Amino acid sequence: MSEPIQLLFLGRGAPDLSTSVFGPFVVHPCAGRADLAIELDTHPCDALVVGADLAEPLAMLANWPELPRAVIDAAVLVVAPEPSSADALRLVRLGVQDVLPQRGLDAQQLARAVRLAVERKRLERMARKAYATDLATGLPNHQQLMEHMTHLLALREREPAAMALLALRIDGLTATEARLGAEAANVLRRKVAVRLRSGLRASDVVASVGLDSFAVLLAWIDSAADGPRVAAKLAQSLQRPFTVAGQDVAVAVSVGVAQYPEDGKEADALLRRAMGQAGEAPALGRAGLTPRGGALAANDE
Repeated sequence: MSEPIQLLFLGRGAPDLSTSVFGPFVVHPCAGRADLAIELDTHPCDALVVGADLAEPLAMLANWPELPRAVIDAAVLVVAPEPSSADALRLVRLGVQDVLPQRGLDAQQLARAVRLAVERKRLERMARKAYATDLATGLPNHQQLMEHMTHLLALREREPAAMALLALRIDGLTATEARLGAEAANVLRRKVAVRLRSGLRASDVVASVGLDSFAVLLAWIDSAADGPRVAAKLAQSLQRPFTVAGQDVAVAVSVGVAQYPEDGKEADALLRRAMGQAGEAPALGRAGLTPRGGALAANDE
């Protein structure tokens, strides 16, 4: 038997889906919007069904601050008395999987729609992960970072909290490729990625945003000083030499920090500011390593 689908039902009269061949389902009723954010946090769900008995018009759903949070992980379906094509298309463009007419919709039809929506969401997630992953490092790429930040910033409009985006430009990858080959340069990029990841919390995100650039999203910080502090810690960690193809290799790193909300409230603006600062900042470790026993520093001139 497959794992039960965790279904959050927003509205009155949660349906009985216990006998559906498209299950099994575990239904978590949610009486109203006031409880929705709490339920999304306490009951991670595969699907969210918004019932037709809500007082707000269908067009208002697009303005719900809870919607961006829900569509990140769950297949969201909306049941409406008479959904217009314009309203339905607008919701779909915001990430809703389906808009179902209330007329004639019974429990079995709803169960079928939920099961198919969950499967589409799973395939969509797999395709996005494959498309949005930097193959050389296994990290999220620029596109995935932007999507994640956009969703997170939408949440911050409802639940204000400081966050920071760091940019790190790595000097030494091109020299490593010229001297040791393309695969050695890829190994060095992977080792840089692993070292960055090991110095962060599980909730922080490391992404590859270029052949010589990484971004670090600190999704939650206590004070504005945390961003520069973490940036300095990560830059310092990269000063230790890497072993690539049996040789000690050094890199130099320049860093930039963009703070939310002081430096911007959009993903593109924050990344531009952080990357701009990194481009202007002095590089740490530019001297590299003194070759020893034939070992070459990555940034030897």
